[in-house]
Parts: sequence; structure tokens; C-alpha cells
Amino acid sequence: MLCKYKNKIHLCMFMVLLLQLLSRTAAQSCARSCGEKFNTCSCHATCESLRDCCADYKQFCLDIEPHSGSLLGGTDFEILNATFEQNINLTCRFNSEILTEGYADESGVGHCITPLLYESGWIPFEVSTDGVNFDRSGQWLSVHHSKLGPVYKIILGNDTQWQYYGTPGVSGDLKMIWISSLIKAERVNIELWGYNETGEAYSANWEAKWKYLYTVGRDVPNSGVFSFTPQIAEKPYSLWDLGSIRVSPSTKPDGAQNVNAVWSEAHAIAWHLEEAFRKDSAGWALEKCINWDKEEKAMPNFLTEITDCPCTLAQARADTGRFHTDYGCDIEAGSFCVYHPGAVHCVRAIQGSPEYGAGQQCCYDSTGAQVLTGDSIGGSTPDRGHDWGDPPYKKPPRVPAFSHWKYDVISFYYCCLWSDNCKYYFTHRPSSDCRTYHPPRAAAVLGDPHFMTFDGVTFTFNGKGEYILVHSSDYDLSVQGRTEPMKFENGTVAMATRLSSVAMREKDSDVIEVRLGDQVDELQVLMNQQVLSFSEQKWIDLTGVFVFSPKASNVTVMFPSGTGVEVRAGEGVMTLTVLLPHDLQNHTLGLLGTMNDDPEDDLTSSNGVIIPLNSSAQDIFSYCAGWAVTNETSLFTYDSTYLLNEYYYAPKHDPSFIPNFSVTEDPEDPLLEPVLNLCAGEGASFCKYDALSMRSLEQGNATLLAYRSHTSTKTALEPVQSCGWLSPPNHGQKEGTLYLERATVTFSCNSGYRLYGSQERTCQADGEWSGEDTHCVADNTLAIVLGSIGAVLALVVMVIAIVVYTKKQKKEARKQQDGKVTYQQPGSHL
Repeated sequence: MLCKYKNKIHLCMFMVLLLQLLSRTAAQSCARSCGEKFNTCSCHATCESLRDCCADYKQFCLDIEPHSGSLLGGTDFEILNATFEQNINLTCRFNSEILTEGYADESGVGHCITPLLYESGWIPFEVSTDGVNFDRSGQWLSVHHSKLGPVYKIILGNDTQWQYYGTPGVSGDLKMIWISSLIKAERVNIELWGYNETGEAYSANWEAKWKYLYTVGRDVPNSGVFSFTPQIAEKPYSLWDLGSIRVSPSTKPDGAQNVNAVWSEAHAIAWHLEEAFRKDSAGWALEKCINWDKEEKAMPNFLTEITDCPCTLAQARADTGRFHTDYGCDIEAGSFCVYHPGAVHCVRAIQGSPEYGAGQQCCYDSTGAQVLTGDSIGGSTPDRGHDWGDPPYKKPPRVPAFSHWKYDVISFYYCCLWSDNCKYYFTHRPSSDCRTYHPPRAAAVLGDPHFMTFDGVTFTFNGKGEYILVHSSDYDLSVQGRTEPMKFENGTVAMATRLSSVAMREKDSDVIEVRLGDQVDELQVLMNQQVLSFSEQKWIDLTGVFVFSPKASNVTVMFPSGTGVEVRAGEGVMTLTVLLPHDLQNHTLGLLGTMNDDPEDDLTSSNGVIIPLNSSAQDIFSYCAGWAVTNETSLFTYDSTYLLNEYYYAPKHDPSFIPNFSVTEDPEDPLLEPVLNLCAGEGASFCKYDALSMRSLEQGNATLLAYRSHTSTKTALEPVQSCGWLSPPNHGQKEGTLYLERATVTFSCNSGYRLYGSQERTCQADGEWSGEDTHCVADNTLAIVLGSIGAVLALVVMVIAIVVYTKKQKKEARKQQDGKVTYQQPGSHL
């Protein structure tokens, strides 16, 4: 009996403990706690891979589809993996302040409608089932409208017809199409909305505003197609010249905010402008152009603070930390450059200017030379409003796309497209000529792995661990690399490593990590330990950083300092390129060296000791090991048991992993001959090392290609001397639009004019043009000038003759005076 009694006590104690544990676990809810980690479970993004999520994680930490859409709003997204009561109303709150309608459909799937925003990037949102308690949360990616794919917006049938409607010879019906399933309605309204920015420029009351103007088509079938014949709008609507078409459910009131909708691109709404435009579009546009010219003169000059353009197309495409392809003129997409005739490719400065948030655009012709506005209407132009906006967005002139349209694009229509008065426009939007451009410096990690520093030192380091690649305390920049052992095809571990992950941050930016994915040659990108998806968008605006991934094997990360980090995956290894702007000269440490044009100090240890460049492989190995990070300084994510055991709880540099420091070229090795045939020229030593150590020609070839790609990048980024733009002489012409070192420009004069100065000028190594300024002088002007000069010379000769004659007369008079005898009267003798 006693034994049974004791057993019951033990059972009771066990039940009590179990109930306490269950109650504690049940108390750990993810409601209002997404991102948190508890003792018993987690609401952090890493919980799914670590398999320690709280039971209600999916209900409160929301995953949505689609996860991105236009900043103009109207997208209906589904809430995945969470269930709601059927047909109830939900309230969705964005940025903790903007409320929109939500609903649960007949299947219990929750939906939210995204709001009209004036910013791009990740927008936090919350969901409430009662309108009071917002305990579920997620993130929505607000996207620059022009960066959306065509399936997510209204496509205007004929851009030229839409934006030149009412100018001579342009009329007829206008047509638009859209994907009808984007609107959850059988019938829709077609509305015109206008955009404007009002208030005192660069003041607190400067505001951006989208405004509903009127309905073009009411209660029409949601067929995805609509045509209409434009009519002149009544005032004041006809005064709006910039806007967008919106399609929304006909059950919603006219101009209702934040409802399910699809939008067109912003465009010049010529088709509804006042009667005066249709009667004399050029005269109407000239008046607008002159008014814009006056407004620009009253606004601050932003040109002095924008970054200068790269001198060549090669530089522009290689400087990926500071410049990115302008989607309106992309050589990869066929060079369809509507606003820049004569150009084949344009780039934009990624960051806005420091004070005014202004942008820079740089365009290049088929020879790779920069196209300048002084030579062509298609020249590079700076922008008061950066096309991609500028953080913190929301207010003029930093609103993505639309501030740019307001201050830089619609004025181009006034002055250049609807009238022929580009001189006004280019007075305020002149091209920069690259005279102050400094290309960045490039360093790389490639193969298994080989390091190429900013100052050109190369070495191999096959350690296992996590290391500092670049660190700048002055710019609060850190780029870290993780290496892991490589494996042969049969799965055995090789005595060599590869770069498997790169983590980075600048100042208080989001932490970005790029690592090898589960699939071959796939890269996975994480933001603050959360995996980012590029399935919908290739470009993502984040806090203090931009990320671009055009395909799964390519990622480019761009920071405000101008630092660019390129990561590429191929043949199972990762290749890293770091681009640093000139400003970071003498401000870097780490395995990629001290960027100061002095290779001798590139192998500077973390405690300041410099080791010789001719050090042994073992000494270089020890030097590199000293650059291991700590758990306190690590930027990496540890979201698997493998990563926790191998990197978080283990030493940051694994002292037990000793690689092969060299490979033997054995004449009996059947792989040697094909390796020697493959690995020739620059990069041959790295190619041979990787091919022989990994027993793979493919591996060696990938390393060789990566090496040559890095060499090409460095060549493209070599400094180029510019002498600046030369203007043609008045009443003359110039031949040549290249203004770089050794380029020659020749001049000629119109009939009836003669050339004075240098007929040919060459750009010299010192950045100065040879010769003298060139002028064209009219023949009759020349005759008058020569006659005047002759008269002046005759007068001068006469004056000189008179002076000489006068002096001669005076001289003769003195001589005669000196030749006379003077008698003195004798004194008296007393």
C-alpha cells in the first residue's frame, strides 16, 4: 500500500510539473510578439528552420501573397496559413496609421487592400478582427511603379498617342488593357487621378498629393480592355497635366481612397488639356516652359552637390555601388531610349544628393562615350527629383517617380517635346562632364578561396571560419565572410574551403547576408536574419541599403557611402567583388587590405603588425586567422543546427582544419595535362590550384573565368582624364564629341566667316585642351577691323614722326647754343 501511495504521489508531481510546463508554453503567444524569442519557443523568423516556433506563429506572424505591389496601392493580398471566420470584416493598418478595408472570404482566407503610399520599401502592417486589437503583423513591399512588371499595372495602348494627344496630327481613340483578375469585381470605373506638389519649396509645408479628378468610364465590364475618345476637360481639371488612370470596382464611390484597384504609369495627360493646347500646342507649351524657367531660377541650385558621371560606358556599368541601369534606356533590353535619342544606355546615381535628394543620370552612345546636352537633346541630365526617390521619401522632392515627373519630366515635355525650346531646359539640367569623377577600387574573393586586395596583392587562404573582409570604423562599414570545407563529388571532405556566406552592414542599415542556397548556384539573401524573396521584384529598397538580384545566382548590394558588394554563384562556389569609393582611401582594414595605393602594408594584422608579402603560405594562413570575428561582432545568421554547432558555439577560426598549402604537379597525374592546357595566362596559378586540389577542370575553369572577370572590372575602372566639354564657335561648327585624353576636336566656320584661334584642339594628359580658344569672325567685320587697325597704326606712325621731329629740332637748337663764344666784361682795377 505504501508503495502504491508513493507511486501516486510521484504521478501527481509529474502531472503538476507537466501542466505547469504546458501552461507556460501555452502562455508564449506570438500575438504582438513577432520577432521575439522566448525560453520555450520563438516568434522570430529563424524559428521555422530551427523548428522552435510557438504554436500560433503562423496565425500572428503573417505571410502574404503577393508580398509586393505598387506604391499607388490597391493590391488585394491574401494572408497565408492563417484562418479567420468566414465572410467577416478585417481592418488592416499600415505604418501604424493608415487604415484600409480587409475581409475574410468564404474559405476563411484573410485579405487586405494596400493603401496609396508616397514611399517605397518594406512597410509594416497589422491586422485586427475587431477594429481595436491589432495583434497580427507582417510586412508589405511597396514598389516604385515603373519597376513593376507589366502584369501588375494598366498598359496604355500607344504611349506616343497618349502623351502627344492634341498636338498636330495626333488624335483618335485611346486604348488601355489590364489583367482583369487583379480587380475583384465584375464591373469597374475608369478614373483619372492627378498628381501635384504644393507649398513652399524645401519647407515643412511642401506636400505631395494625388487627387481624384473625374471618371472617364463608369460601370463598364471588367474585361481588361477599355477605349474612349478623349474630350477637353472642364476647368480646373484641364489645368492638371500629370496623372494616372485607375481602374476600381464600380461599387465603390468615385475617388474612394485605398480600394482594390490597378493603376497606369504616371504620364503627361495631354489628351484632356484645355482648348488652348489643341489650338496651339507649341505656343501653349512654350508659355509653360518659360514659367517653369522662372520657377527654377527661384529654387536652390542642386547641381553643385550631385555626383559626377562616369566618363565611359565601361566605367558606368562597372561602378555598381554608385550607379545602376536606368530602366528607360537599357542596352540589355534593346536600348529603347525614348527620352535620350542617340544613347544606347543610361545609368542613374543610386543615392540622392545629400541636402536636396537630387538625382544624376548619365547616358552613353554606341562608342561608349558620354552623351552631353551641349551636343544632343539625348544628353545626360541631372534631376531635381530622383526618379527612384530618396529616403525618407514621403515628401517633395523625394517621392519615388512622381517628384521626378513633376520637376524633371513634364518640364521636358513643355520645353523639348511639345515645343522646340530645349535651351530653357538644358540651362537648368546641363550634363556633367565627368571631370571630377573618381572610379571606385575593386577587391575580390574567388575560387577556394583566393584573395585579391584593393591594392592588387593576391594570396590564398583556406581557413574554416568567419572573418573580417573589410572594416572601416570611419564609415561604420563592415563586410564579413564565412568559409566552409569543400567536398569532392563522392561527398568526402577536401582540404580546401570556399566562401559560403557574406554578411554586411553600413552604419544603422539593415544587415544583409548573401549565402549559398540549397540548389546549385543559387544564392539566398537575408535581411536582418529573415529570408528575402526576389520572385516578384528584382530590386528591393531597404533601410540604409538597396539590394538587386536579377537572377538567383547574382546579387548586388549598394550602400549610401557608394560601397557596392557583388556576389555571384557558379560551379558550387561564391565569387565576391567589393567596390569602394575614393572617399574610403586610407580608411579600410581587413583581409582585403588597406586601400591606400601601397601594396606593402596590405597584409596588416588585426593588431597592426605588417607581415611581408613574400611570407610563406603558413604565415599568411596564421595572419588571416587573426581576422576572425567574434560572436559579439558577427553579422551572420545561425538558423540551423549545423551553423550553430560549426560556427556559433565553435571557434570563429577552426584551428583543427589544416588545409593543403600547395598542390603537386605530378607528371603521372592524368589530370595534369588538361589542367595545364586549360590554365594559361593571367590567373593560371589559381586555376591550377583549384583544378588539381578539387580534381575538377570545371572548378579550375570557373576560377579562371572569375579571375579574368575581376581583371576586366579593374581595367574598366581605370581612371580616365577628361578635359571637359568644348562649345562650337559662334557662326561655326565642331567635329568630335569625345572629350577624353588624346581626343581631338576640330572647328570650322560658316561661309563668310574666318577662323581665328586653334582649328584643332587635343585633350592633354593634364586635363587641359591644347591650343587657343576658337572664334569665327565675319569677313566684312574683318575688313572693318583691319581698316580700323590700319588707321590706328597710321595715326600712331604720325604721332611717332612728330615726336621724333620735335626731339630732333630741340637737339639741333641745343647744339647751336653750345657753339657760341661768350664774352665776359673785365672787372675794374682800383
